[in-house]
Amino acid sequence: MNQFPWVLIFFTFSLLPITSCQVFAADSHSSLFRQNTQSSAPQIGVTEEFFVFPVGINVGKQNVLPSVFVRGQENGTAAVNLEHWLITYDAVIQALKLSVTSLGDGQIEVRSPGFVIRLDSQQLIHDPELGLVFSIQQLQTLFGVTAEFDINDYAIILNPSWLNQTVSSVEQKNVIPLQLAGLPTVKAPQQTITAIEQRVNTSGSGTSTPTFVGETIAVGTIFNGSFFLRGQQKDLTDSQTWNLAEAQYLRETDNADYIVGSQPTFWRSHSSKQYWGLTTIQRQGFKALIPQEGGSFSPTQRLQAEKISRTIVGEAAPGTLVRLMQGLGDRPIAEILVDSAGIYRFENLTSGQLSAGNYRVFLYPQGRLTAQPEIRAATFSNIPGQIPPGASATIFSGGWRRKLSGEQSQNFFGDLQEFQGGIARRWGVSENLTLGAGLIYDQNLQALGEIFFRPDNFPLEVAASVLSADQDGKWDIDANVRFFPTQNLTVKLNTDKFSSRLNLDWRFSPHLTLLGNYDSRHGWETGVQTSFSFGEWFSLGRFSLDAENQWHWSLDQRLGLLSLSHQGNEIATRSQLNYNLSGDTVLQSGHSLRLGYETHNLNHFDNLATLAWRYRTPERTADGRNLWDLELGYGIGSRHSGLIFTLQTAVIPGLLVRGRYEGGSISSDQTSYSLEIVSSLNFHDGIFPGDRQSDRLRSVGGLLIQPFFDKNNNNKRDRGEPIYTENSDLLFILNNLPIKSFRPDVQKKRILVSLVPGTYRLDIDPSGFPIDWETTVDSYAVEVIAGSYTPVFVPFHLCYSLSGIVTDESGNPIAGARVEAIAPQTQQRRFSVTNDAGVYYLERLPQGTYHIKINEQVAKPDTLILNESSQHFQELNLKQ
Repeated sequence: MNQFPWVLIFFTFSLLPITSCQVFAADSHSSLFRQNTQSSAPQIGVTEEFFVFPVGINVGKQNVLPSVFVRGQENGTAAVNLEHWLITYDAVIQALKLSVTSLGDGQIEVRSPGFVIRLDSQQLIHDPELGLVFSIQQLQTLFGVTAEFDINDYAIILNPSWLNQTVSSVEQKNVIPLQLAGLPTVKAPQQTITAIEQRVNTSGSGTSTPTFVGETIAVGTIFNGSFFLRGQQKDLTDSQTWNLAEAQYLRETDNADYIVGSQPTFWRSHSSKQYWGLTTIQRQGFKALIPQEGGSFSPTQRLQAEKISRTIVGEAAPGTLVRLMQGLGDRPIAEILVDSAGIYRFENLTSGQLSAGNYRVFLYPQGRLTAQPEIRAATFSNIPGQIPPGASATIFSGGWRRKLSGEQSQNFFGDLQEFQGGIARRWGVSENLTLGAGLIYDQNLQALGEIFFRPDNFPLEVAASVLSADQDGKWDIDANVRFFPTQNLTVKLNTDKFSSRLNLDWRFSPHLTLLGNYDSRHGWETGVQTSFSFGEWFSLGRFSLDAENQWHWSLDQRLGLLSLSHQGNEIATRSQLNYNLSGDTVLQSGHSLRLGYETHNLNHFDNLATLAWRYRTPERTADGRNLWDLELGYGIGSRHSGLIFTLQTAVIPGLLVRGRYEGGSISSDQTSYSLEIVSSLNFHDGIFPGDRQSDRLRSVGGLLIQPFFDKNNNNKRDRGEPIYTENSDLLFILNNLPIKSFRPDVQKKRILVSLVPGTYRLDIDPSGFPIDWETTVDSYAVEVIAGSYTPVFVPFHLCYSLSGIVTDESGNPIAGARVEAIAPQTQQRRFSVTNDAGVYYLERLPQGTYHIKINEQVAKPDTLILNESSQHFQELNLKQ
């Protein structure tokens, strides 16, 4: 290779004062101008061996900068002491696409797809000709970026560690470990009442006396945990009917849980009385999952490391409508009309859909929604899955069964009876096997055994729990065995205290599945399931025949705006035809018409035909309800005919009103009605309307963020200082993720984010700043505990920007000069490095007086005063 042109270039440059501004021009001020709070960078001497010359910069195989100046040496075939070569600060930032944020403590935060680190400005090197520079050795030690010099391309090749990773590994690398050290800490409140919720329900018929039932709920934080209180009044007209339904203190941590008060037992108890006592769980080697949706304490969930499927099963009279509700909510998740077998079962309920122990079963006699339902606690028949090998968990519980007072002799608390308790331990034996054992005292002493097994390379899953004989001599075996030899064939064996069941599902084709079921109480049942779709038409059907030649079926059809559902068994049938007049087939909002027909054939044949108009607003509340949900129709039945009207509205914040009137009914010859009013208040940082989701705060907490304009710079929100919640998606980053990933509830005066307990990093991103305003603190470490929201107040201060040209005594612009604005009272420093035209740019300057320096020398002028009357952007030329 002919080296003569390069020799000529080197000779020419040796005769001229060369600076980086003569070749390299920045394309954005964010990569050129950096502000800091420390003194100038250390100087480096110019050795006789190293000189300044232009090279290209490659990242991997791609050239990103055709020509930049570096200080180094090459001998015509290779680089000499490459680790000591110097590359300009701006070239490194631009080539590696680093994001740099100047911090007020004299440090800079550097972000890339592969790392987030903080640097002291004194670690940067100052070259007399190039200005701020990095050495090749610094790129390796600080950023993990190796470098090499290609003499043929005459370019430095940078090899970031994150460059050649696959998509999956890049995503894993993007989960950056949280850096919480040194951040200002926001503590969670230690004692607070977060929310109070009250429910009032009345129902009756044309000839009966109306009933009035009330319920009050309170949730909050105490002693680093949550407390939950629920009181019930069976008759609002009689103050003596108040009783304490629940009272619980709950503290859940990574390694241990502590529960005091009302709670479920960790063993399967058949007693109908409520259990009150003390429970603790000690975990070694794994963390239990806390669902984001929160909810009440579940011992089975806190003993498991992964989500599992669960089954809720129980007995009810034929014709009963059974609805599954989440927590203390009233929105049905699923419903079943009980057939002649008298058993209801909700299957495949994973912890991702529901929080274990956080739902109840509502039983409406004869399927009447206006009747006062019987409420039962959900009972799980599934046992949680395996824990990691080498891990273990111990649970101890002791307490009493509580019996509420009778109707005639009410007292607030009831009576404690029948001491019960137990201790159990679970071991992760291997990756495939988990074993558990324990002793239980529940009217008599019983032994507990557990096994969870999933072998390698064999399609089998086993989860089983055995309780030895009770006082009646009956063993309780709860087993769930799943065998799946192919993707299209699954065999399940389930046993509980009611029966043993064998289920076979064979997906014969994408549109046809063959079903086979066996129940030890009722024999065999066979059937098929079909599924078809074409364009706007969709069809799903299920048909089965049991051992007594009784048919069970369900059919769902949809064609554009028209939908049809039909289900039935030997007891009842229900059909419904809907047409959406507003064209919304996804959310089913707007106007719609409904035609329904149902029959009951329990003791005698009854039927009811209905025609109704329904309207739902597309706007929804924080808990997912339509602001308005109205239905008006008429029913013609074999027993009674008349108007049918339902109303649900949450248009008033914090208040839910729901009512139903039935003039036509399939099960009664009288009119009936029900009315429910739910009011809720939140007491964090004032009094605000609640969201009717108090139950979830039993195991989760959250953040209450209030960004505000701090006009008097006292870092406190005073009367008249407005709150700023606009651009919240851009303004906040939570645990290195955009805050919208956590589904925040953005209100006019605050931002609520529901989070599981822990410590979180909250960053304020300048991209969301209001114009001419800034924060003095860019990051917080925020503590969250269950039962409350941690208030985070983010004050915005007026800020100013300053720009100009730095020249020498001869009027020539100075490139690579370090311009500093120093506040003498706080010693805060902001700095900028001039570009090739000598232009500097200082931003985010709060009000105050500043001393101006250039390369640690007093500038001319040397003082800057910023106050309320100052322009937010000013031009000021400086001389060195």
